[in-house]
Amino acid sequence: MNNNMRNLILFLIPSLIWGSTWLIIKFQLGVVDPIISVFYRFLLAGLILLAYAKVKGLKLSYTVKEHMLMALLGTCLFGINYWLVYVAEEDLTSGLVAVVFSSLVFLNIFNGAIFLKTKIRKNVLFSGMIGFAGVALVFKDEIANFNFSDAGSFAFILAIISAFTASLGNITSGYIQRIKIPVIQSNAFGMLYGSFVMLAIALLAGKQFTFDFSFSYTLSLFYLTIFGSIFAFGSYLSLLGKIGADKSAYVTLVIPIIALLLSTIFEGYQWDVVKLSGVLLITLGNLLILKKKAPAV
Repeated sequence: MNNNMRNLILFLIPSLIWGSTWLIIKFQLGVVDPIISVFYRFLLAGLILLAYAKVKGLKLSYTVKEHMLMALLGTCLFGINYWLVYVAEEDLTSGLVAVVFSSLVFLNIFNGAIFLKTKIRKNVLFSGMIGFAGVALVFKDEIANFNFSDAGSFAFILAIISAFTASLGNITSGYIQRIKIPVIQSNAFGMLYGSFVMLAIALLAGKQFTFDFSFSYTLSLFYLTIFGSIFAFGSYLSLLGKIGADKSAYVTLVIPIIALLLSTIFEGYQWDVVKLSGVLLITLGNLLILKKKAPAV
């Protein structure tokens, strides 16, 4: 298999998996509280990755400071972020939540400028405005009828906060990689720490620990743990190492489109000209940023 074909496969794996996980999360909702489901997911994923690292003889000894950084990574990227996503999907279609997450590329650039001192170019700001205009068009009904007492509007806010939290996790990951902590180990410890934080919040909030032994819940948990949390990240990071962060970031263009298509098929998501225009603007904003070699995190 030549390099081009290998890179194509590495591109398709995270695109298809992450594009589908927004819908698969719907099968986690109902019986088990969202925060408990996130705890199960990343506890299992972290243990599997840690076992893999142990079998491969990878370094697993780190300083207290390094563990604190991995704990911050886990809290943002594998804890609070996904908890809010699960809660948001209780009132929003999976495709809409995925569209909000397409703003992650813009948030990474702005947070990168703040925390990693990367430069922001004028074309990046322009592209970001195009992308956020697209999000506004897709959510035109929610924005026009915004009301804090409305469940959908509140879920929309949670989705935005979730994307911002994920961006902080990406910034933390960027810093962790700068200080030479490998991705597999940082993800393994980060997922475990993220699950522990979810466990602590659940205990403090008095959440009931239940498990849904139905076929749909257990299969979706397996899919999200193995494919959504391990294979997708592994493939994406391998692609990043081969072709660079700027080109591999094109994965973010495919994910919301796949998610909305699946939402249309399985959730009855209704399209119109305005919403379609919004998706096109989001895609255009991402393309402009990536074409211009914007600072990557």
